[in-house]
Amino acid sequence: MSHNLELAQKHAWNLARTLMTTVILFRTGGTYGVLPADELGDADVVALYEYDPHAGASSVH
Repeated sequence: MSHNLELAQKHAWNLARTLMTTVILFRTGGTYGVLPADELGDADVVALYEYDPHAGASSVH
């Protein structure tokens, strides 16, 4: 988890390219985190961005 959005975005993009799967950058409380999209499920988080290693980043909202 990170308190810095810019750092979290860089890590999310790197993770998406490393795993070659879509990941979601989310916020919960005052921190940001990243999970593969298929593992997010019903978590109580606010999804911010989706990172697809083939299509790039896009805002969820």
